[in-house]
Amino acid sequence: MEKILVLDFGGQYNLLIARRVREHRVYAEVRSYRDVTATTVIEEGYKGIIFTGGPNSVYDANSPKCDKKILELGLPVLGICYGAQLMAWLLGGEVASAGDSGEYGKVSFSHTGDALFDGVPGDSVCWMSHTDSIVKLPEGFKATARTEHCPVAAVSNGKNLYAVQFHPEVTHTKYGKKILANFLFGVCGCKGDWDMTDFARSSIEKYRREFKGKKALCALSGGVDSSVAAVLIHKAIGSDLTCVFVDHGLLRKDEGDSVEHTFRELFDMKLVRVNAANEFLDKLKGVTEPEKKRKIIGEEFIRVFEREARKIGKVDYLVQGTIYPDVVESGSGDAGTIKSHHNVGGLPDVVDFEGITEPLRYLFKDEVRAVGRALGIPDELVDRQPFPGPGLAIRIVGEVTEEKLSVLREADAIFREEIASAGLSERPDQYFAVLTDCRTVGVKGDARTYGYTLALRAVSTDDFMTADWSRIPYDLIARASNRITNEVRGISRVVYDVTSKPPATVEWE
Repeated sequence: MEKILVLDFGGQYNLLIARRVREHRVYAEVRSYRDVTATTVIEEGYKGIIFTGGPNSVYDANSPKCDKKILELGLPVLGICYGAQLMAWLLGGEVASAGDSGEYGKVSFSHTGDALFDGVPGDSVCWMSHTDSIVKLPEGFKATARTEHCPVAAVSNGKNLYAVQFHPEVTHTKYGKKILANFLFGVCGCKGDWDMTDFARSSIEKYRREFKGKKALCALSGGVDSSVAAVLIHKAIGSDLTCVFVDHGLLRKDEGDSVEHTFRELFDMKLVRVNAANEFLDKLKGVTEPEKKRKIIGEEFIRVFEREARKIGKVDYLVQGTIYPDVVESGSGDAGTIKSHHNVGGLPDVVDFEGITEPLRYLFKDEVRAVGRALGIPDELVDRQPFPGPGLAIRIVGEVTEEKLSVLREADAIFREEIASAGLSERPDQYFAVLTDCRTVGVKGDARTYGYTLALRAVSTDDFMTADWSRIPYDLIARASNRITNEVRGISRVVYDVTSKPPATVEWE
């Protein structure tokens, strides 16, 4: 299998590069700069390498730097942003702060043409996010693109080393997809014959080999990610996998029974349902801080799984449905923490398992769905609405109580019913209700009420790393609001969230 190495230097969106490569049906593997040497590259047989962006300055002593010999192997290398600066710096060029001339956001650029820009108009738009710039080119290199404030927006040595100061992986770079395709096919000579069926098949073979003679326990929530992870590992080790569905009392309306029915009826798996609502609510009592909620839920999940594992007998591995947005937002590697996902940053320091296995760790949501289809999982489960592991606990702002959970379940169910019945030509990728901690005056039957403000949230996205708020019809919002304020006791006001990601995240907490 031909593959591209994405060498990670700590940027928030580095897996987005791998995603864009995989969209061209070329497999991309993300690895930290700490773990890769020139020898590693040769042994693994990569067709090419992409240096990612990162938050550091290459001239700082402690900034991340890779083995210089990687650039001397003769393999095609594409540097992006920090990766471009690092390539120049390692090969004898100079990088310096651009000061007030740094660029952020959409910027016009022009190029003079080389293999990287084949088929790209001479003048176009790219996405910049840099303070530093290349100020002196390494020997044998020439600048191939420029902007108003950045005379070295792209460079190449005319052979196999290319670099761009901008980010071709983001959709705001108009011809970014074409630029990456030129590198993959025109420079690296890739064929583009890989797909998610290959990922599913190779993953099954990998875990069948690694888990031979071992037993695993899968943390099953019933959501898309954990369901796909469960089926994948089940196909690898069969009855040596036990799925544990922890009903933490934070699920949507009727969801616990639906999950149990689905997995008992559709899949021939060992399934244990644990009703632990009281345990979780006791732990969350009085807690209002979002990160603390996530960590409490993450630790309690692990403790329940450990307890169930001891009942089953010796269990070697815990399987989780972690996907890449969970990882990067939790502060993976050199990236900053946005919010700790319960299954990543929320894990306790010590767990009673030989290892934690995350077969989907480097995939985005739509890629996980593609794997699910390749595994033969029905569309109604694969296309199910995303639901966070901490459940409604992070859709209730402030303390979580049984009363608030009851209110939110009913309101959320109404909103989802209205979306489902609206017959939208393009349904939002995720939609739900949030119970805020804000109480507001209302009036019902000529009497004063003082109830909660409920927020409705719907977003459209292709990777959940960025998202835009959905422009659903006003009539739909009006119907949902009318039903919620009339049918759900305790709600005085309904609002619609019109904030994109960034600056917000999809979830409120």
